[in-house]
Amino acid sequence: MQGRVLGAGVLGALVMVLASFVVNGIFGFTARLELRPVPNEAAVYAVLKEAIVEPGGYASNPAVVPGRGFPANQPVFRIHYAGVGHEAAGRLQLLRLVVTLVATTLAAWIVSMASGRVLASYWRRLGFFVLLALWLAVFSDLPRYDIGGHPWGSAVAIAAFDIGLWTLAGAVMAWRLRPPQLMRESGSSSTGASGS
Repeated sequence: MQGRVLGAGVLGALVMVLASFVVNGIFGFTARLELRPVPNEAAVYAVLKEAIVEPGGYASNPAVVPGRGFPANQPVFRIHYAGVGHEAAGRLQLLRLVVTLVATTLAAWIVSMASGRVLASYWRRLGFFVLLALWLAVFSDLPRYDIGGHPWGSAVAIAAFDIGLWTLAGAVMAWRLRPPQLMRESGSSSTGASGS
């Protein structure tokens, strides 16, 4: 079982990397949602570079109205600074690959501990992965819609992307997690067909 779990994790990670490359690298999905260009970028960058020197998350609020608090219908901005620049792109990509492999392997391990009824059916195994994807989207993606966060449409789009990504990866992981008896039966039927 451990070998099948690790194999499923590797296959799932490969599918995720390839799908992410197509959706993000070729079609620019993430760039359109989270990396949009800022008007007057040079001026904005200069202000941010001077004002934010420590890594962390920041919020920029409108001025407080005395006796009333923050004014309504005024924008709030969140700013994140990790303390690194473009020079860290290579090692961060490697870190993402490792995190993806760990995540898919953990998901495969969780599914491998399901009941025999679930493991005996490819569609039930796939359904288990889809449920994990739904849990991730509801818990992690949809709450991105927040003050200073993502618009609702962007949060839903990111959630849908993650569900689709995990469903694709789950399709190959569910195939790899076939119980040993099913793999033997499949091999026997193939041998019998070739012998006849």
